Amino acid sequence: MPHVRVYIHFVWSTKYREPFLKSSLIRKKIWKHMKENAEEKGIHIDFINGYHDHCHCLVALQANQTISQLMQLIKGESSFWINKNKLCQDNFEWQNDYYAVSVSKSALQQVRNYIKNQESHHQYKSFEQEEEEMIEKYGFIKIVSPAKAGDK
Repeated sequence: MPHVRVYIHFVWSTKYREPFLKSSLIRKKIWKHMKENAEEKGIHIDFINGYHDHCHCLVALQANQTISQLMQLIKGESSFWINKNKLCQDNFEWQNDYYAVSVSKSALQQVRNYIKNQESHHQYKSFEQEEEEMIEKYGFIKIVSPAKAGDK
C-alpha cells in the first residue's frame, strides 16, 4: 500500500460569483456537510471555510485520487445537496473553474489559519483581489476562452 501525504489548497467560487453564501449559518451547514460527505467518499478535508461567494478547502490527497476527481466529487455533490435542501432562493451552482496549489508540511498551519480567517480577511479584501494575488503569487496563467468568457 502506498503511503502518500500531499496537501492541496483548493479555492473555487460560486457561479458568476453570486453571493449565495451570505449567511454564516448556511455556510457552516454547507462546510459541515461537505466535510462529512467527503469523508464518506474517502476524501480527507483537513480544513474548509469560505465567504459569500467562494470556498477554500485544504485536502490531503490520497494515492488513488486526482485533483479533478476531488473537485468533481466535492463541488458536484455539494451543489446538488444545497439545491435539494433549498438552502438558497435561486438555483445554486459552483463555477467550473478552481485553483489548486500544493502545500508543504511546514506551511500547513499557516494555510489553515488563512482559511479559518476568511470572514475577517474579506472585510478588507474582495475575492477578486484575493484571486489576483493568487494568480501573481503562484504564477497561474489566466486564460479565458471565448466559450468560457460568460462563466467568469
